[in-house]
Parts: sequence; structure tokens; C-alpha cells
Amino acid sequence: MSFVRASRRTVLTSAAAVVTGALLLTGCGEDDGGSDSAGGQESSTRQVTDATGREVDVPADPKKVVALSEPTLDAALALGVQPVGTTAGRGQKGVSTYLADKAGKAEVVATVAEADLEKLAALQPDLILLDETTAVKKEVSKLESIAPTVVTAKLNEDWKKAFTATADALNQKAEAEKILSGFDADVAAAKGKLGDNAGAVVSVVRWQNKAPSAVGRGVGHVGATISALGLDRPKDQQGVGTGHSEPVSLEKLSTIDGDWLFFGTLGDKADGEKAYAEAKDVPNFGKLKAEREGHVVVVQGSAWNSAGGPLAARVVLDDLTAALAS
Repeated sequence: MSFVRASRRTVLTSAAAVVTGALLLTGCGEDDGGSDSAGGQESSTRQVTDATGREVDVPADPKKVVALSEPTLDAALALGVQPVGTTAGRGQKGVSTYLADKAGKAEVVATVAEADLEKLAALQPDLILLDETTAVKKEVSKLESIAPTVVTAKLNEDWKKAFTATADALNQKAEAEKILSGFDADVAAAKGKLGDNAGAVVSVVRWQNKAPSAVGRGVGHVGATISALGLDRPKDQQGVGTGHSEPVSLEKLSTIDGDWLFFGTLGDKADGEKAYAEAKDVPNFGKLKAEREGHVVVVQGSAWNSAGGPLAARVVLDDLTAALAS
């Protein structure tokens, strides 16, 4: 929820320096001139309340956004915002592969584990976005000394709510509502085409280190999309997970079985194909119903197996529709 405040004159500056081995950050401040550094135009701010209850003054028209989590990067790009800085995808050196073409020249200044505060400050952002899918949330006090910082969502938050909160921080809530309305319409259309696959049991796994992990539980972009289509999940993939992924021992492969198995890694589809070839050599994988019936679908794992937003949800919906819709 956001509250519009009266325009005020402000200028944001940020700098970083390493002094005796410690990174000291100086951040936002107001000057007496009342104009921004870009050209003397009066700037304005809005106040938003973030997921932690903090009231944050943010630019009404942010120009240099840093997105420090996968969902906030996904959301920003879906809204046409090109961040100047961002995070590497989970298990990847660059941004998540499904976002690479859209992320442009955004500089990677963080991972899901930590941010490089000096590199981040050098970008001189006017808004920093993140959520609790990243451990960088522990650095909020340092981040807000660089630029206004908004934590858009708690861990395991409904992906649509998280997207809307990010859009609100970017002052694009109306555009987010249009995106979600279009997505919901496409879900409804796909659901009507499922035919014999209506109510099918759909398993989602990430193959890593020669073994599977169950992913996509709860109300994230994978679980919510599967549920919205009226599809079911294997017993061990129902409810909210205890973490981002849950390893499955090779002795319990049967727990990942279903009518359909959507299979990927943390990388792109080519990585998934290699992992699938490896999985087929594992004893008992060939006994899975999905494998016997040719219902294993290799997917763009970075979109399915990471935290995501509307762009990832679109990939998931398109893959499910292509595989299951008559």
C-alpha cells in the first residue's frame, strides 16, 4: 500500500570508500538547491510501506534502479524498467538465463547470498529493491545508506502479491494489474484445453549433483500456476516447502513420480537435456510412470527452479500449456 506525499526538493548522492579494511557508505541527502543532479528539475517522492513495515520515501519516477533479488529483477523487466544493477541467478554467474536477453547491460552486483556494496554504491542508484528470497535482506541498514531500499515481499509470499508490491515501489501498479489480468485470462483459456490432462498429477524437480530436488511448492509462480490450472501435485510436493528446494534421495525416486514430470536444472534447457540424459542412467528412474509414458518434459530450469515473477510464470504457463493442452 502506498501513500502519495507532496513534492519535495531532494537530491540523492552516494559514495563508497574502503577505510582500514571496512566499507563505509554515505548516502542520501538533501541540498539547499532543491534540484536534481541531472538538470535542475524538481524531483518528487512517494512513501511506500514495505514488507517489513518500514515507511520508505521513494522516487516518484526512479531512473537508476537496482534489483537485488530474482523476483524483483523479473518484475522490473516485466514492467519495462531496465535496472542498472542486479543479482546473479541462483547457481549462475550472470542473471538467470531466462532473463539474460531482457536484462541488457545491468551490472551484476550481488548473488542470492550477498551484495558487493562498493560496486552497488558506485552505480549511484536512486532506488534499491529486494525481497526475502535473498540473504541480502540482512544488509538493509547498509543498503538504505546508499539509496531508498524497499523489501517488497516476505519469504514464501504469493508471487502476484510480491509483483504488485514491486510495481508499487516503481509507481507502476496500474501496469502490473494489466499484466496480471492478461495472465489470468490465459490461465483460464489453457485450463479449458486440458482435456484428458485435467486434474493430472504434475511433479516438478531440479536435477543437481546427480540427484533430484523437489521445487515449486506453495504459492510461488510454479505452484500457484499449477494450482490455477486445476492440476494436482505428488503427495510430497503439496503444501508449503521448508526451503527453496528439498532434496530427494535416489532410494525414494517414486516420490517425484506423477502423470507428468517437469524436469530442469538451474540453467537453461540445454543444461536440462544433459541432466535428463544423466538421470535416465540412474536405477529406477526408468520405472517412473512419467518416464515410461514419455511424459518427462525438459524445461528452462532457471525460470522454473528459481524464485521468479510474471516473466517466469509466463514461461511456466507456456510450458504447461504446450505439454498438457489438447
